[in-house]
Amino acid sequence: MKKIMTGMALLLLTTLSVFSQTQKITVKGRVLEDTKEPAIQATVQLLSLPDSVQASGVATSSMGFFSLPPVKPGKYVLKVSYIGFKTLWQPMQLSGSTPQKNVGVLTLETDAIMLAEAVITAEAPQVQVVEDTLVYNSSAYRTPEGAMLEELVKKLPGAEVDDEGNVKINGRDLSKIMVNGKEFFGGDVKTGLKNLPVDMIEKLKTYDKKSDLARITGIDDGEEETVLDLSVKKGMNQGWFGNADVAGGTEDRYMGRLMLNGFMDDTRVSLIASANNVNDQGFSGGGGGPRWRRNNGLNASKVIGLDFATQTSKIELGGSARYNYRDADIMSIGSTEDFLPDGNSYSNSNSKQRNRNNSFNADFRLEWKPDSMTNIIFRPDVSYGKTDNLSNSESGTFSSDPYSLVTDPNNWLTLEKILNPDDDPLRNIRVNAINSGSLSDNKSLSTNATLQLNRKLNNKGRNITFRGRFGYTNNDNNQYTESETHYFQLMNYLGGDSVLIRNQYITTPTKNYNYSAQLTYSEPIARATFLQFSYQFQYKYSESDKTTYDLQGFPDWGLSTQLPAGYEEHAVDSLGKYAEYRYYNHDASVSLRFIREKYQLSAGMSFQPQHSVLSYKRGDYMIDTTRNVFNFAPNLDLRVRFSKVSQLRLTYRGRSSQPSMENLLPIVDNSNPQNIRVGNPGLKPAFTHNMRLFYNTYNAEKQRGVMSHFNFSATQNSISNSRVYNSETGGWTTTPKNINGNWNAFGMLGFNTALKNKKYTINSFSNASYQNNVAYLTDSKTKMENKNTTTNLTLVERLNTSYRNDWFEFGLNGTISYSIEKDKLTPDNNQEPYTFSYGANTTVNMPWSMSVSTNIANQSRRGYTDSSMNRNELIWNAQISQTFLKGAATVSFEMYDILKRQSNISRSLTASGRSVYEYNGVNSYCMLHFIYRLNIFGGKAARDKMQNKRGFGGPGFGPGHRPGGFGGGRRF
Repeated sequence: MKKIMTGMALLLLTTLSVFSQTQKITVKGRVLEDTKEPAIQATVQLLSLPDSVQASGVATSSMGFFSLPPVKPGKYVLKVSYIGFKTLWQPMQLSGSTPQKNVGVLTLETDAIMLAEAVITAEAPQVQVVEDTLVYNSSAYRTPEGAMLEELVKKLPGAEVDDEGNVKINGRDLSKIMVNGKEFFGGDVKTGLKNLPVDMIEKLKTYDKKSDLARITGIDDGEEETVLDLSVKKGMNQGWFGNADVAGGTEDRYMGRLMLNGFMDDTRVSLIASANNVNDQGFSGGGGGPRWRRNNGLNASKVIGLDFATQTSKIELGGSARYNYRDADIMSIGSTEDFLPDGNSYSNSNSKQRNRNNSFNADFRLEWKPDSMTNIIFRPDVSYGKTDNLSNSESGTFSSDPYSLVTDPNNWLTLEKILNPDDDPLRNIRVNAINSGSLSDNKSLSTNATLQLNRKLNNKGRNITFRGRFGYTNNDNNQYTESETHYFQLMNYLGGDSVLIRNQYITTPTKNYNYSAQLTYSEPIARATFLQFSYQFQYKYSESDKTTYDLQGFPDWGLSTQLPAGYEEHAVDSLGKYAEYRYYNHDASVSLRFIREKYQLSAGMSFQPQHSVLSYKRGDYMIDTTRNVFNFAPNLDLRVRFSKVSQLRLTYRGRSSQPSMENLLPIVDNSNPQNIRVGNPGLKPAFTHNMRLFYNTYNAEKQRGVMSHFNFSATQNSISNSRVYNSETGGWTTTPKNINGNWNAFGMLGFNTALKNKKYTINSFSNASYQNNVAYLTDSKTKMENKNTTTNLTLVERLNTSYRNDWFEFGLNGTISYSIEKDKLTPDNNQEPYTFSYGANTTVNMPWSMSVSTNIANQSRRGYTDSSMNRNELIWNAQISQTFLKGAATVSFEMYDILKRQSNISRSLTASGRSVYEYNGVNSYCMLHFIYRLNIFGGKAARDKMQNKRGFGGPGFGPGHRPGGFGGGRRF
């Protein structure tokens, strides 16, 4: 027996020894540059000793992380190499008792010798793909002197800037702008676009940033945001630098801008200030590309703000404060066609607005890691706004198309012409004419705060998190209105046209607050497999008290006068309302998450019981009502990684949404006679399905990238409006109703490549979208309700090609957009409009630090039933700039829309009608800029680094001499 026991012990020891020798170990960590920036695609190798043969290797991710394929226990050397930095060597002993070795953060040192002997060896690739991150090289896109970030973003493949300055990248709305991984002014996109100079940017990374909760816990909460993360050029990461830009021009245009940045180790401070009356557009940009972006109205703005971010090994702090002032002078002329089963309705309008807005915003962020197992995040913010608006409008509704009788119906909307029927060519088709004015002032105060506490319970993924939120808003709105409406199809008691005159003062104070508490838990149930739970309770309170005073009995009152004494006694109960709303929501979710080397999968379901209480009073109508509903929302997120530069992602999310409580009340709101609203107690909740598919791949050797994106969205029981047209008044009675059939699909394919010698580049962006819109249209004669469907198929292709060398760049671009618009009930409204444009741009950098840029492009619109839309716009912009004082100063002369051909037109198409509006704007003008650059870099080493990075033709930041390479070249 003793021999047997001894033999078994030896066998067990041998088995354990063999197991320990075959047990493989994973080595992981993170690589940073000396500026604390992630080292993207640095080479990480594990060399076995003593022969130094590579046992494993990998490239770092977009955030610098790496995880090496498993290796056997033994002695190794970890080698990290990265262009422009010293190679790092780190010996290590790997033991089978530790299946995972985390080497922590590895910081690389700049190779000063390599930088000192830097030469241009290759053109920087336009786009690189690292896992799910797109990396754009700033030096691959030339922008005019003094250009802001917006001008650079417009050049990025797959990026779109719309009429309001909102940005989409590869079909996704851009939510935040970050600098070196930290939020810039709370992530506000427009602040970043207008105030960050291109000169400071080395790379732009775009990726989907998870919420604080998902990032810390791994639990998907559906709050993912597409962000643009800017890497500051290395030489600017220590010390102070800034830009000051002042300009004056024709048409009384002016612009001033100041930005000052300080980088001290792990601390960043930014000060911005600007004032302009050029619609706050990105500057400079004379050679930046055709400017078809609509700039509605004449806008003057002033901004001043301060932003900071700092961190230590345990705590990160950040925040910002800013003041904004905007004065907008907007004029528009418009025409609308409403689809009806028994003959369409037409209306035209002219309006003028003067809006002034003052606002202050402040936000703060704290992330504290008291130990390796605990994470605390606190985010408060506060904002205050004051708005004063003045508007005047004249409009008219017609029973048939007024363009068939006169070339410009908008010239026939004044009271003088309306009241002279003998000389009125539109008299026989007039339904109504409205002349109105309004004055409003609004004050709003809001504050929000989020606190998140996370505690890891072990190193295998078990953790628990608490998140609490609070929000408060107090809004006070006062509105003064006077209007005169003439009805040409209604007779008064004297047999003439009916006239409705309204003079009113309306006060609407509202107060809202909400709070929520959420608890999440993640439990590892197998290797890299987690079961995740979440529960949240949310409470919302809203109170609104609208009071309407009739001032018709005060003939001396007008918009320019004070409220008359005794107006308080003229409140109209039927036009006021009081609503108090309480909302209780419970949200319980469960999900399963798998993390594997080649894929990640998360799938779950959310269950949401809701209880709502509404107290409502309108005139003699009073009601206290409650509602209980139960929602559910499935979700799926699958990521397949084919390689470091190629991945596929599929997401699905279902969301349920409830109709508002007021829409469920059986009441009639006739406070606006032209838009009467009727409630519908039978409304059902709507449920929306949203599916997204994304794929990208990249070939570094050929600098060739492919990006594709597909999105599908469909809504069951969507809440639409059933509208009944009153042919006698030209007004509408609207009732919310459920309808099925609303869905849309969008697909895009982006392709960019450099040709063999890397001096020629080609990029293509193709997309297709299909919208299926449904709505109810009621025949005003038979009162029969019909379901109408409009479809819109739009195909777009954008193609750009360019050539560049050290001193010259030339580009050609072309775009075509073709639409097929169909209306089921009224096929006469079908049309197939299309827009095509083509143009060229060039930049020449002279040896004496002079730069000349120009672009010219033609846009043509065809196929519209409204002939005024079928026009050509030939846009020509130009700029010449001279840099001096060793690159510290630049004088730039810019000319915009030299041929004075740009217009500001917008149009829309829905299932119920179409509209076209044209606005005044800032189009053709010239400006002379003076730009001064302040560069105070900390320490001799940093200054030497910047000097080594300056381009041919002298030091500084002159044309083509930006840090990071001349002519778009990359320095090795």
